[in-house]
Amino acid sequence: MSHHTDQNARAARPGGAVWALVITSVAGFMAALDNLVVTTALPSIREDLGGALHDLEWTVSAYTLTFAVLLMFGAALGDRFGRRRLFLVGISIFTVASAAAALAPGIDSLIAARAVQGAGAAIMMPLTLTLLTAAVPAAKRGMAYGIWGAVNGLAIASGPLIGGSLTEHISWQWIFWLNVPLGIALLPLARLRLAESHGTGARLDIPGTLLASGGLFGIVYGLVRGPADGWTGRLVLTGLFAGGALLVGFVLYSTRAKNPMLPMRLFRSRAFSGINAASMLMFLGMFGSIFLLSQYMQGVLGYSPTEAGLRMLPWTGMPMLVAPIAGILADRIGGRPVVATGLFLQAAGLAYMASVVTVDVSYAAQLPGLIISGVGMALFFAPASHLVMSSVRASEQGIASGANNALREVGGALGIAVMASIFSAQGGYESGQSFVDGLRPALVTGATVVAVAGVAALIIPSRRRAEAAEDPAEQAQERVLETAAG
Repeated sequence: MSHHTDQNARAARPGGAVWALVITSVAGFMAALDNLVVTTALPSIREDLGGALHDLEWTVSAYTLTFAVLLMFGAALGDRFGRRRLFLVGISIFTVASAAAALAPGIDSLIAARAVQGAGAAIMMPLTLTLLTAAVPAAKRGMAYGIWGAVNGLAIASGPLIGGSLTEHISWQWIFWLNVPLGIALLPLARLRLAESHGTGARLDIPGTLLASGGLFGIVYGLVRGPADGWTGRLVLTGLFAGGALLVGFVLYSTRAKNPMLPMRLFRSRAFSGINAASMLMFLGMFGSIFLLSQYMQGVLGYSPTEAGLRMLPWTGMPMLVAPIAGILADRIGGRPVVATGLFLQAAGLAYMASVVTVDVSYAAQLPGLIISGVGMALFFAPASHLVMSSVRASEQGIASGANNALREVGGALGIAVMASIFSAQGGYESGQSFVDGLRPALVTGATVVAVAGVAALIIPSRRRAEAAEDPAEQAQERVLETAAG
């Protein structure tokens, strides 16, 4: 009885679990929303500021790239200088950059503001999970992660709809203005309601950050510019080769460094490798598809931005209905079968859409594909973060969450680059038919990639085997750490 009273008192105190959940969920929502909120506004931004396909890709990729590349560094800065302090810094940068994006006079300044916005999100986002984990009692963490994940899923889901409605009824600038009041409201709340915490205080991994950032930037730059400049263009080839070399350098460096940003030993765990490969490939296939489909619904089928966003809802909104059920299922039978099933359904949905897209397809014909994809996405989201967190020791959960988020974002940036390249090689914006000619092979690619993600999820050991394999001494150590932390 006293134990329960203690937990309730802890939740009721200022800075308790409920406040932590609200603050971290809203911050996560803002960061996740800005991944895809731009997609339904792309045609309007293109009309307003001009710009070719590769400029439009950068309005999405500039954000996902800086976000992906700086995520691990953001988490490390928080561990070193105080998580709440850095969380406040991240929110401030994000809010100011959102205002700058809304005021951007041309496409280049918009891309620059998006890159800074991504940097702010990279500091803020990984700390949401660490701050949440610190504030919530161990027994309730599964539920807290579930709610946090659902809110994140909602943001990715409603991105195209919120973006479309604001673009159509006010102006595209409002997709960025939206963050400003939210950010301003979060700052005092986070300052007063969250407790400050520090990590191990390990040294920052500057060489690792530079290698990873340079490598990813080179590869995405090459993929984005490839279709426009030709794949044999000097800058394109330099980007791809130098990027690849830097990433190899990053892996080699991380295996030897004392305090690497991403310890390569984590990948020895099949659970960690499996869920991260699955997450990266899932985002690769999904982001690229949403990027092209939201333009297809407006440019080819003639829907307004709001109508396009609403019609995407069976896909993007399904996590709201299915995620809680997926969470319960994962607790019963383990996360692996739920995640794998979700990925195979998402792949089937994309393949179905590839088979029905035409210049004048009816919405009814698209609906089954959207619903199947939506159920698939929902089954993936809920258990995925729990699988990541449970695949490593408690002391490494911050790094693990950062790594997983970073790989997802990398997947997203690569997905848009790869699928837009396939799209522009096979078709383009000239006519409805040429758009469809490009869209179909891109969707087939997306479906294939997500199916491979499903196979990757099957690498994760089943729950019984994972529990049997855990070292009893390590389990005891975990319990001591948890008791100390709680």
